[in-house]
Amino acid sequence: MLIDPKLTPMTDDIFQLTLPLPFALNHVHCYLLRGDTGWTIVDTGINIPNNQSAWLDIFANNGIDMRDIEQIVLTHVHPDHFGMAGWLQGMGEMAGVHIPIYASEREEEMADIVWRQNHPDFNFGDWMITNGMPEAQGRNVAASMDNTRAMTLPYPNDLERISAGEKIVMGNRTFEMIHTPGHADGHIIFYDADDQLMLSGDHVLNKITPNIGLWSHSDPDPLGRYLGSLSDLLDYDVRLALPGHKTLIEDWRGRINELSGHHDTRLEHMHEAISDGKRTPFAIAQVIFPFGRFTAHEWRFAIAEVLAHLEYMKLKGEVVQNDQQAIFELG
Repeated sequence: MLIDPKLTPMTDDIFQLTLPLPFALNHVHCYLLRGDTGWTIVDTGINIPNNQSAWLDIFANNGIDMRDIEQIVLTHVHPDHFGMAGWLQGMGEMAGVHIPIYASEREEEMADIVWRQNHPDFNFGDWMITNGMPEAQGRNVAASMDNTRAMTLPYPNDLERISAGEKIVMGNRTFEMIHTPGHADGHIIFYDADDQLMLSGDHVLNKITPNIGLWSHSDPDPLGRYLGSLSDLLDYDVRLALPGHKTLIEDWRGRINELSGHHDTRLEHMHEAISDGKRTPFAIAQVIFPFGRFTAHEWRFAIAEVLAHLEYMKLKGEVVQNDQQAIFELG
C-alpha cells in the first residue's frame, strides 16, 4: 500500500518529504533545506507519476519556485534516491534555470553505467545466473531491472562531483561530507557539527538494516568496508540523524552497534548454511531468506547480500570458493 507524501519539519530549516516506492520497502525520505538564498534538495525519490504530482504540490503549497532551488545533492544513485533528479532538473530548465546535481565521483560513474548506458557488462540477470539462480528467474531479474531503470529517466544533463572530506553548504548550514561505503560504493553522508545533526542516507537506518550487496561492478569487500565505516562513525557526536527510510535516529552509537551486531549474527547463519556441504550463493540465499515470498526485485538483493558476506568470509579464510564455479564451502 502506497503512503501519502507529506512535508514534515525536522528543524526550523530542514523538512522531510516522504515519497512512495513501488516495492516492499514502500517509501523513501527526501530532505529540503531552506536557506537565505534558496533551497537544497537531498535525494529525490523514484520517477513515478505519483511522485511528480507530490513534488509539484510541495512546491505550489509552500511557495517554492523552481528558480528557488539552488542544488540537488545525492547521498547515492540507487533509483529511489536518484530517480527524479533528471526530472527535477528538467522542470528547472522549463523555468529558465539550471539546477546543478551533485554526487560523489564513484556514484556518478555508477549512474552513467547502470542507468544511462545500461552497459552490457553489468547485466544483473547474468550475475544472478552465474551465482546459481535458475536461468528463468535470472531473466525475471533482468526484466525487473529494466522496469526500475525506466523509473530513473530522464537522465540528468550532467552530474557534478562532490568529495568526501570537504565541506558543502546546504541551506544556511555547512556540512562535512563523509564517505560511507557498503550500501553503495560512493555513498556520502552529511554532518553538521554545530548542530550535531547527520543526514545519514541509507548507511545508518532505524528498524531495518541497509542492504550490503556484492554486485558484478562492486568495489571489493563491501561488507568489510561497511563495518569499517560504521566503526569510524562512532567517533561522531550525533544528537539526531535523518535517514533515507523509516524513523529518525536519536541513539546514534546504539544504532551503529545494533547494525554491527546484525552482521555478526548473519555471518553465524552463513556458517550454518554452509556447514553441511558445498553450496551456491543462490542455494545459501534460500536458507538465509524467505526466498519463496520474494519478488524478482528482492531476489537480486538477497543474493547480493549473501555474496557480500561470502566475500568477507573468504577474505578471512573462513570459506573457500571453487576456482571454476560459484560454489562455496567452509575453509
